[in-house]
Amino acid sequence: MSQPPPAPPSLEVLRKEIDSIDAQVHALLMQRGDIIDRLISVKQTQEVGSAFRPAREADMMRRLAQRHRGILPLDTVESIWRVIISTFTYVQAPFSVHADISLGESAMRDSARFHFGFTVPYISHFNANAAVDAVAWSKGDLALVSATSSRTPWWIALEASGAPKIIARLPFIERADHPAALPVFVVSRVADSAMVTEVEMWSVRVSGWNAEIARALSPLAEIVAVPDTAFDGAALLVSIAAPSSLEKITSALIEAGASVRSSALVGSHATRYTVPPNGAAKILADKS
Repeated sequence: MSQPPPAPPSLEVLRKEIDSIDAQVHALLMQRGDIIDRLISVKQTQEVGSAFRPAREADMMRRLAQRHRGILPLDTVESIWRVIISTFTYVQAPFSVHADISLGESAMRDSARFHFGFTVPYISHFNANAAVDAVAWSKGDLALVSATSSRTPWWIALEASGAPKIIARLPFIERADHPAALPVFVVSRVADSAMVTEVEMWSVRVSGWNAEIARALSPLAEIVAVPDTAFDGAALLVSIAAPSSLEKITSALIEAGASVRSSALVGSHATRYTVPPNGAAKILADKS
């Protein structure tokens, strides 16, 4: 005679299991805080500016997406981890986030809060130049500016030696239904060892810019262009990932009929990482 299946656990038992897990999560967060406290004294973070580490954070978020499974939405997991990482970064060396809201405040605020939480101070600015200028005068603050369009060539201020640079592109994990999907560049000062250089960002100023030249370059690189009427040209912010190169872009510009007036490296960031609808994360192939 077969035995009846065991009775399912009661709600009280399951809730006790949840309470136990919650207590363990809290204990681990406090343990993480203890390690950060020791890390501060080892790294002397207060003396090197921002504690933001774009290379490490991009790698952490990629691994998070790769190992995630179960019914908990990736949005929730990513948001929790972003708050944990950003808050502990803030604890190491307090900083503020300066956001350019000239192209819309709500989406930029959502991006800032999703990626940096509510502990990190949020300061809005009416244009990208003001946000970048605020970072230039700070020790370790971050500026958030649109990665796809601009009304002014704010990146020219990053050309000088010692100026802040583009250090990251948000979101770290891209997907069609991302709750903070606005493409954003992060501008700041960080140690060279913290930079990730998979995609180089170049400021290129050209003469003879027109729509035909823009179309010729579109298959080669992502470009933000601001017209420069004084020289019948444009100031370009060009994202270049291997196997492409600045020389390849320059040659394409000249071949299309433009003249390159100047070029300067103004930062770098990690290769874009996407999670398609089927959930299989992958590196997004940059144009080359």
